[in-house]
Amino acid sequence: MINNLDELEAILRPVMKAVAVAVGPHCEVVLHDLSGHDMASSIAAIENGHVTGRKVGGPSTNLGLEMLREEEADHDEFGYKGRTGDGRELRSSSVYIRDEQGRVIAAFCINVDMTPLQAARANIEHLLGDEAPEREEIFATDIVEVLDNLIETAIEKTGKSVALMTKDDKLEVLKYLDEKGAFFVKRSVDRVARRLGVSRVTAYNYLDQLNDRRRSR
Repeated sequence: MINNLDELEAILRPVMKAVAVAVGPHCEVVLHDLSGHDMASSIAAIENGHVTGRKVGGPSTNLGLEMLREEEADHDEFGYKGRTGDGRELRSSSVYIRDEQGRVIAAFCINVDMTPLQAARANIEHLLGDEAPEREEIFATDIVEVLDNLIETAIEKTGKSVALMTKDDKLEVLKYLDEKGAFFVKRSVDRVARRLGVSRVTAYNYLDQLNDRRRSR
């Protein structure tokens, strides 16, 4: 049984490197030091930190915080969904390591960015084609829910996550939403701007550009 984090880190560092190299640059491997419950700076070691933008001395996640509420329970979990701050989907697994008294002293976590696979899937689906009619009706109890569904559909049609979108991709999103009447919903531009990670002013500028293109035809 390992009770010392330095000992544990010495053992796991080559394992972390091996996993990161084997899976590729879209796979982040993290070792959290949970022995002192300093969740604001728990990352003791990390490979491919660019996946989530974190580094040594970085924070735990919400699941790490949940573990503290019921430390004696089994919190190991495999293949669950995660999400980065910029909206990329992750496939994650976490294993909590205990000392001989049964206290959690560390967490070994693997986070795989699904963006490359999602892009590949979108390309395959595009090549295969889809004979189903594109028109779809959205039923909801709240107009904001209808708007959010339209926004997500528009984003999915680009085949990219928001983090990888170019200006042209975002213009396509706005064009789709405009054609679907989304901007008749109050404060819809603000909501779309937030989802695309642009300012309200930029979103309106994009709409002006789309209107200019229409008028010049």
